[in-house]
Amino acid sequence: MRFFGKVVASSALAALAATSSLVYASDYPNQPVKLVVGFSPGSTIDTVARIIGEGLTKRMGATFVVDNKTGANGMIAARTVAQANPDGYTLLVSNSSSITVNPLLYSDLQYHPLKDFAPISTVVSVPFVLAINPENPNTASISSLKDLVDLAAKEPGHVTYGSAGNGNLMHLAGAQLAAMSNTDMVHVPYRGAAPMEAALLAGDIYYGFDTLSGVPLMKSGKLKPLAISAKERWRDLPDVPTVAEQGYADFDISFWVGTFAPDGTPKEVVDRLNQEIAAVARDPEIQKKLMAQGNVLTQSPEEFYKKIDSELQQNGDLIKRAKITINQ
Repeated sequence: MRFFGKVVASSALAALAATSSLVYASDYPNQPVKLVVGFSPGSTIDTVARIIGEGLTKRMGATFVVDNKTGANGMIAARTVAQANPDGYTLLVSNSSSITVNPLLYSDLQYHPLKDFAPISTVVSVPFVLAINPENPNTASISSLKDLVDLAAKEPGHVTYGSAGNGNLMHLAGAQLAAMSNTDMVHVPYRGAAPMEAALLAGDIYYGFDTLSGVPLMKSGKLKPLAISAKERWRDLPDVPTVAEQGYADFDISFWVGTFAPDGTPKEVVDRLNQEIAAVARDPEIQKKLMAQGNVLTQSPEEFYKKIDSELQQNGDLIKRAKITINQ
């Protein structure tokens, strides 16, 4: 009888917990929700967060506010959310670098990509554009990726490339290109994609794998695109060949922007946010804005988790091949 009583009590508690989660989810959100972003205003991640936040605010009735916590390749923002109360009111909008690259390079990360977050959904998948500044005297004569590689081969240790931070996928893209072309290029990290782009415009670096936010600068002639990092050309720059087309067949690097809640957030809240983000991404007006940032890509929490797990393995192999290390 005692055992039976314990079973009944345990079942009752489980039922009560499930009911409480459903009630909580049905009342969620009833206060502002913070979208923590680890990169500077104007970056692709920041822009996607603001687009999604605007859509969620309209659909869910509470304000979704972007909170930029920049630095350390997104790690500060990720730590903030990993340690936040798992109530659905502090969410992370991150690129893939913070989740599937940082854990492979930094020992003092203070968060685990698969244990400390509840993946909600990806939002967009984004290629990089390898670009130079045509007004920079160091790169004025360059008209192709081959020209850039030839210059790096001729002047080892002189050609510099920028990134949004140590270990960022921009960093990995540059390191991969150097490794595949057997050249010595120097990495210069910045505190986000926007500062990297500013350095490129100022002539402080030779080139960078820029985000799609730089496409208007490329169309205006202020930057010159040489290659697309993914396997397919980008629709807004149809005449720019991919890196793979220009002699590096296995080169294929892009990143995603996704949303996360702290681990322990009620599943009902995560599932509702997933459904609402998918609905926002289907809205024609919002979809048009997102398409300017990348290819719209929403997934279930389970699919997103599997994607992260797979990319951790793939990026680990890339880092080993390119011999990338971080001085901590």
